[in-house]
Amino acid sequence: MRIFPLLLVGLAFVAAESRAAEPYWNMFRGPDGSGHFLAKDLPIEFGEGKNVIWKNPLDGKAWSSPVVWGEQVWVTNASEDGKQLDAVGFNLETGKIIHNIRVFDIAEPMFCYPFNSYGSPTPAIEEGRVYVSYGSAGTACLDTATGQILWKRQDLKCDHFRGPGSSPVLHDGLLLLQFDGFDVQFVVALDAATGKTRWIRKRAFDFRTDNGDNKKGYGTPSVFRIEGRNVAVCPAAVATEAFDADTGELLWTVRTGGMNASARPLMSAGLIYLTNGMGRLVVVKPGVGDITADNIVWDSNKGVSKRTSPLLVDGLLYMVTDDGIANCFEAQTGDKVWTHRLGGEFAASPIYADGKIYFSSMEGEVTVIAPGRKYHELAKNSFEEGFMATPAVAGNSLIFRTKKAVYRVGK
Repeated sequence: MRIFPLLLVGLAFVAAESRAAEPYWNMFRGPDGSGHFLAKDLPIEFGEGKNVIWKNPLDGKAWSSPVVWGEQVWVTNASEDGKQLDAVGFNLETGKIIHNIRVFDIAEPMFCYPFNSYGSPTPAIEEGRVYVSYGSAGTACLDTATGQILWKRQDLKCDHFRGPGSSPVLHDGLLLLQFDGFDVQFVVALDAATGKTRWIRKRAFDFRTDNGDNKKGYGTPSVFRIEGRNVAVCPAAVATEAFDADTGELLWTVRTGGMNASARPLMSAGLIYLTNGMGRLVVVKPGVGDITADNIVWDSNKGVSKRTSPLLVDGLLYMVTDDGIANCFEAQTGDKVWTHRLGGEFAASPIYADGKIYFSSMEGEVTVIAPGRKYHELAKNSFEEGFMATPAVAGNSLIFRTKKAVYRVGK
């Protein structure tokens, strides 16, 4: 582990750690991408037959997480062979399917690694509109009241090589998307109202390899307010780039190493937290140009998740490794606070709401803990099928998607 002097005094940054920017769980990992939500009276104990308000089975194979707006819950869905790509809307109160829309028919789908799915990117939703993406297969905007497809794009292409994974992010009338493929790598901002390209930027750094497998990534951008600018932090293989979210201007780059990066960046107390997809965490101060040499505050390759996004709560950083070991670190220094084996494997990211942290495993267990400097387990709950999707929060209930069904659980 490498420690860099902490020079945080005078930094005027907005932390995404502790507050929700929207009233609903509207994107992957919630309204600000931090995995936080301001909820009350969420259940601790639940599972098959216990505190389940509704359960609705879904055919197909898709790992996208639920999003919520008003009285609607949306997910994407896909046939296992990737030829049918759908968007599904549920009534929040009853669980009834109110929309099941075929968005794209794909005659010859790209290869998708069995661990992944053709419907892994999580939608983004706002008042009246839901935005769905299936990577190179297409991106579309749907009317949430009628189900009408308002616009489509299928000209943004890359070879995912293992299937799509990057989720769309809404920002001030823009829809931000990353296409980090075997062949080409770029970030694009679409006009959310029309689907037209507002700006597009190819990855500007040298990957230092000719192997396309080492260039691909599944990252989702996060937008932070930094020194009067909206900054889109966009993780890729080998490096992370930060752009002016409104104009696409490249602001800074940090080389992180790694490949297959999938975690959303976090920001707190002027520091940005990045994982590289290969078990390394890099914590940086924003800057200008290539900040690799001077702005890495600390980094670690011990106890770092490869698939899941980390979680920041009250100055502590929580992660769960692929093989089910939960770790807690001091967020500013990287000092280990505790470690605990949860068991199972993990692809879904943890979330924090109502003073509780929820970890969802691929075996179908949801472990609920209280945040703090000692491991304090509140409950361990079980579902019939495992989790690839990160849960969402809706009022005083949780929305879970297992491999075969969508659930709403509450007291």
